[in-house]
Amino acid sequence: MSAAVAPTDRDGHPLVLLTVHAHPDDEASKGAGSVARYAAEGIGAVLVCCTGGEVGEILNPAMDTDEVRADLPGVRARELDEAAAIIGYREVVLLGYRDSGMPDTPANADARAFANAPLEEAVGRLVAVVRRVRPQVVVTYPADQRGYPHPDHLRVHEITGPAVEAAADPDAYAHLGPPWAVSKIYETAWTRRRFEASHAKFLELGLESPYDETWLSRPSQDEAVTTVVDTSVVADVRRRALLAHATQVDPGSRFWFGLPPDVADQVYPYDEYVLAWSHRPAELPEDDLFAGVRAARP
Repeated sequence: MSAAVAPTDRDGHPLVLLTVHAHPDDEASKGAGSVARYAAEGIGAVLVCCTGGEVGEILNPAMDTDEVRADLPGVRARELDEAAAIIGYREVVLLGYRDSGMPDTPANADARAFANAPLEEAVGRLVAVVRRVRPQVVVTYPADQRGYPHPDHLRVHEITGPAVEAAADPDAYAHLGPPWAVSKIYETAWTRRRFEASHAKFLELGLESPYDETWLSRPSQDEAVTTVVDTSVVADVRRRALLAHATQVDPGSRFWFGLPPDVADQVYPYDEYVLAWSHRPAELPEDDLFAGVRAARP
């Protein structure tokens, strides 16, 4: 249930969370629970999706039809709207670029691809969003994408910091509205402890775990995590949001859905982040993306 009065920052501005993602479905797999938690508190949540996911593979056999393939951009846009509504986003902003595909693919050479867009242009598009929606907190991706080095994920990181910096500078992109200073930038994190907790639960229940040695030996971000948000109050949001992306997520996937929903919600009910930059002094570790930003409660 939303709060009766929207929470504000110390200057009286309504709290707003802006997340910057690469493709439709990224908003469901990364931080959906914490966004839902904040939306339920009455905090405005805005999603920037940089591409339309036009070249995403159809991973659900039930959706792999000629009709879907003929309208994949439209299908993915509708999936995004449904997932965003489930999570609680008040607005979805499409940055307007084409999916870049993976390196050395034809899509990656397309001039319309996000990875090929002039950096100044892409930064400007995000500056316009930041100045309009006036978020205190922005969530983006880390520079280290060794686990999944998609060009669009890397580009999200490359534009977010410069856009936040430029949005606060009255002399930068002056035609895009009055400046706005973001208070904090966070980067999403996938930790080994999350994988290990899920793997242990599969084994405890006598189920086949999807987490083989390849998963468990991936580069760890555990040591970098600064902020852990409890998502137990918004159970089942991530699962339902993922299922909304019917072309991209196979409902039979053991990775996403191998544990019973009530069990999966409790195995690791947290989203983890790295505080990359803060305009305000931060006391780490944190359990709130808006720590140090919220107005003091009466």
